[in-house]
Amino acid sequence: MKVDRAGWAVRAYARYDRASVMKVARAVAEAAHQAAQTYAEWAVRETGMGVVEHKRLKNELSAHPLVDFYADTNLVDPRIDSMHKMVELPKPAGIILALTPATNPISTLYYKAILAVLSRNAVIFSPHPLAKECCRDAAARLEAAAVAAGAPAGLIQCIEEPSVPLVQALMISPNVQVILATGGSAMVRAAYSSGNPAIGVGPGNAPVYVDPSANQGIAAQRIVESKAFDNSVLCTNESVLISLDENRQQLERGLRAAGAHICTQAEVAKLRDWLFPHGHLNTAAVGKSAVWVAQQAGIRVVPSTKTLIATVEHFGSEEPLTKEKLCPVLASVSVESFERAVSAANMILRVTGAGHSAAFHGENPQRAMDFASALPVYRIVVNAPCSQGAAGFATHLAPSFMIGTGYFGRSSVGENIGPQHLVHWTRLAWNSDAAVPFGDFSAVRVFSGGPESRSAVSAPAPAAAPGNGVDRDLLRQLILQELRELTRGQS
Repeated sequence: MKVDRAGWAVRAYARYDRASVMKVARAVAEAAHQAAQTYAEWAVRETGMGVVEHKRLKNELSAHPLVDFYADTNLVDPRIDSMHKMVELPKPAGIILALTPATNPISTLYYKAILAVLSRNAVIFSPHPLAKECCRDAAARLEAAAVAAGAPAGLIQCIEEPSVPLVQALMISPNVQVILATGGSAMVRAAYSSGNPAIGVGPGNAPVYVDPSANQGIAAQRIVESKAFDNSVLCTNESVLISLDENRQQLERGLRAAGAHICTQAEVAKLRDWLFPHGHLNTAAVGKSAVWVAQQAGIRVVPSTKTLIATVEHFGSEEPLTKEKLCPVLASVSVESFERAVSAANMILRVTGAGHSAAFHGENPQRAMDFASALPVYRIVVNAPCSQGAAGFATHLAPSFMIGTGYFGRSSVGENIGPQHLVHWTRLAWNSDAAVPFGDFSAVRVFSGGPESRSAVSAPAPAAAPGNGVDRDLLRQLILQELRELTRGQS
């Protein structure tokens, strides 16, 4: 029923003009912004993960700033290229199935809803079961705001009781045009193997290198604050800290001053045993504070501790602490040369995180270039917190809660996902012979318009029944056709 509602909604919404689309997007962003604090508290209460203040900030950044970033991106009007005799018409995908994680439930829902609205698509959310209540309420709030601004009902919906069989059924539904998959690797792989187009993202495991040319205190401050942000649930957070032997001690002083606890070797062993029993991540740690993790591992720290630094001798598959952790635990290694640091970063990314992100702190442009050139990632955050920087909130990258990992990470997109990835373009290409004229499109309009201006068309509309502007015969044919397709799919 939700898919049917979304289908009718998207067919109507695909005809809206750009002014009407932006009106709906602004209304959804305002509703999202007004409830940012409410849902930050709700998400932490329901999932037990993260920090309310940081979730509120992420929710706010996924509202008005997201719409502002794409305010000049026109995905509604045709593009006319007279020089190359070509006209491009935007075609929305249709119905989007959007999976949202427990780690960032509301900010991801806000983000994907606004992407759908900006690209004239309908979206059905399948939230993580641990966050289903807050997501269901948030989707209903955004849907109400969209309808109040003139959008058709059914544009933003949420599954009330998510389950694996239900999600799998929706993934393979012929009425779903694209899947936006954010979650565990198994879920992302399932989306890609569903038979429907999918945009999925892989896990992060960002190595961060601090060069001797960096201001060690400032770099340490940025890294600690980034690692502690929302208790490190963002996949863009720093995972392994790499320094050279020559600047290790100075960097460690900066880390302590910034609120990090540098573990002794005995404490590292305790942390490893608790965090990675049998070599696999203890999921109880995800989204918990550094103090909580330390207590569980049997490590005494001061209450103000923001991050735990675990100094290790090995990196890569031999050391589980150099895997993705999603909690304020940062593995740390020191090597003798820059070349060795690059090799270490590569080994870490081979374990997990290929295609995702890395960070560089330093004032040596050549080393920054060499570091970026050598790593199989699509984002290198320079002299900024990686958690926020790779997600576009402390850099000028596109603001995003879907970090494309591209070919390195076996994903279809290598950049931060935006509404442009949910629209394809039909191209009218004229004969390139100069003797063949190109049409004059100055007075030509596309069949579009918002809820108050449906009559503004350029092509003849279907014969309408008196009084309501609907071709009843055509409507009956469409319904019968959809029923036949549905019956065929069930037989």
